[in-house]
Amino acid sequence: MPRPILLLLSASCLALPLLAQQSDDDLLVRGTALLLDWQEGQELAEEWPYEGVYRERGPEGRVIPPGYRVGGTSIVGLALLDAPGWDDDSLRGPALQRALAFVLGQLELPALGAGFNGSYDVRGWGQIYALLFLLRTRALERCGPQLEAVEGAIPELVARLQATEIVESGGWNYSRRRGGDQAAPAATFMTAPALQALFAAQQQGFEVEARVVERALASLRAARLETGAFQYGSAPERQTGEGFEAVPGAIARMPVCEATLLLAGEGDVDALRAALAGFFEHWEELEKRRALSGTHEGAYMIAPYYFFFAHWYAAQAIELLPAEEREPLREQLRARILEVRGEDEGWNDRVFERSRSFGTACVMLALLQPRLDPPAGWQAEGD
Repeated sequence: MPRPILLLLSASCLALPLLAQQSDDDLLVRGTALLLDWQEGQELAEEWPYEGVYRERGPEGRVIPPGYRVGGTSIVGLALLDAPGWDDDSLRGPALQRALAFVLGQLELPALGAGFNGSYDVRGWGQIYALLFLLRTRALERCGPQLEAVEGAIPELVARLQATEIVESGGWNYSRRRGGDQAAPAATFMTAPALQALFAAQQQGFEVEARVVERALASLRAARLETGAFQYGSAPERQTGEGFEAVPGAIARMPVCEATLLLAGEGDVDALRAALAGFFEHWEELEKRRALSGTHEGAYMIAPYYFFFAHWYAAQAIELLPAEEREPLREQLRARILEVRGEDEGWNDRVFERSRSFGTACVMLALLQPRLDPPAGWQAEGD
């Protein structure tokens, strides 16, 4: 057994006895019930909006931007699609059909089209997770009467992501200098899931531009420090190794970045293993910022919204390790997840009540990873 895993195993008696008695199925069934109960809408229950600090101007004042509404709804949709008990659940299918209609409708808005507005624009998050949600719904043959609309929306989403790539640096970022400056660095923790969405589209037969993928992969490689940390924004000429770039400040993005590189045939299992070791070793640094106000604060500039996102992708990374290494890490991740479960039996890493849907869905997706097929890899031309 590789040494990093032994170090992780020595860490702990973390699970609370009563919670540990609950199976993953128990947790997933309860999570499903909570998410169905939390679906909201003015006329129909149709969405699970992610709520954060950022707002946009709307007719009724400052509102949650469409990118967050679509992104949050899509992430919950991903969790509900694969949670156990689908065939015996009379509520889930209709709830997901309403969510699917909501996402498809929102994608018609100019605010979710190709482009970038000002210096901060979260539409990319909505596009990434809408693409993954539509692809998964299609793969499971659960589009229902909306199949034609889904089939049309998928290549359009691929085109939008490709159109908003930061060509000069490769990858994507929700924060740029005013005017959507093409010279802005790519955000590594956005670029990695965007690439995974494009890999999944290619796997289902949709055309993806190789040059876009190659530039984004290059930006991830360039952002990796010798310590194994990844920069927040890919700017290799400005690496410091401090704050954001210290390993404790990067553990929420290290697993997803290493997993994405591995899926593209450009990664390394040892590097992935080390990313997970860093995640568990410095987990308390994430925990210090969970469910607090503010964003990038403290010595490592950690924002609360990394927390459950990190657990989801750490779980994905575990499943890319050799089979004999996975179970001890699954148990360690599960123990951490149970440790931070809320009084409502869901999970929330923000101060906003609505974001409990996002947190609970991320945890469910983490628990589901051992049951899912491996994520799509990238098939480069000539492979």
